[in-house]
Amino acid sequence: MRAGIIPQPLAELPWRIILLVLAIGSFGLLVLYSAAGGSVRPWALSQGIKLVVFLGAAVAASRVPEGVWKAGAWPVYALLTLALIGVEALGHISGGSQRWLDLGFIRLQPSELMKPAIVLAVARFYDFMPPAEIRRWPAVIGPAVLIAVPAALVMLQPDLGTAIMIGAGGATVMFLAGLPLRLFVGGALGAAVVGRIGFGFLREYQRNRILIFLDPESDPLRTGYHISQSKIAIGSGGIWGKGFLNGTQSHLDYLPEGHTDFVFATMAEEWGLVGGCLLILAFLLVIRWGIDVGQRAESRFARLTAAGLATTIFFYVAINLAMVMGLAPVVGIPLPLVSFGGSAQMTVLLCLAILMSMDRQNRKRVGWR
Repeated sequence: MRAGIIPQPLAELPWRIILLVLAIGSFGLLVLYSAAGGSVRPWALSQGIKLVVFLGAAVAASRVPEGVWKAGAWPVYALLTLALIGVEALGHISGGSQRWLDLGFIRLQPSELMKPAIVLAVARFYDFMPPAEIRRWPAVIGPAVLIAVPAALVMLQPDLGTAIMIGAGGATVMFLAGLPLRLFVGGALGAAVVGRIGFGFLREYQRNRILIFLDPESDPLRTGYHISQSKIAIGSGGIWGKGFLNGTQSHLDYLPEGHTDFVFATMAEEWGLVGGCLLILAFLLVIRWGIDVGQRAESRFARLTAAGLATTIFFYVAINLAMVMGLAPVVGIPLPLVSFGGSAQMTVLLCLAILMSMDRQNRKRVGWR
């Protein structure tokens, strides 16, 4: 490879991770193909095109130096915050939510891009701050404001799941930066109190999701229908599954949103426990690689950013799986690279692009191997 058989820019790429991500995405296409009754339309073909385009863009973006990500952290955060304000004023309404900016050639969802942007912004804040100042109040207040502003704007859309993701990603970077654990314990207790007070201000469907999570059998045919059918689909798959194209819950339309939020249930019915475990293992390998990139990084910014982005991918997977298994309220978090939709796919591949950029910097520093 070093002798010129493969061009150096291609040889420098982490091909094991790229192929692993491609395998996850390709498996997702099979699930969407089956969810459509054995047809590439309307989901698999569109998703496959997006996968190729976004993965190619991620590989190209991996050539961007770490310094560019660092310099652009705050400007990008500011632009996306303005875009979130623009969503409130001019946003496109779909399904009762106002989350998109219609730019003509594309419908942009700024809240999705804010997930990696908040990690970059908070990591840049701590990189800028002297280590001796970490345990003082400015080290808490500054990032808390950075997180609270976009999270509050996203809650207004309303999009509870994305607001949680933004808060979790930023809080992870704060924790990794070295803030005392007692602050997070106190913050969790405070959030519980605020959440109890704010419960009455949630939309009716959001309150129902929480109540159904606490008592799934209270209304199995209405507000609890999603969770009930998801559990049936997962359980009926057994160890080995019913076989490709042989699922009944999704094909007979018992499982709502079987191609988006509940795509894991669609997959588990046909591929069983074995298929589910292999998919989870593949995600864990990607996340583990992201954490390793952070551990090998030399700069504080790169360490915090890599760990924060890897954790963001983890939150995507963990929240979605907990949601479809009835272990968490339904908050509309898709399973990245598998669920139909370009927003989550684009966000996760952007996270991977930044991670590949920092991995390239690490290997360049120690010498290519």
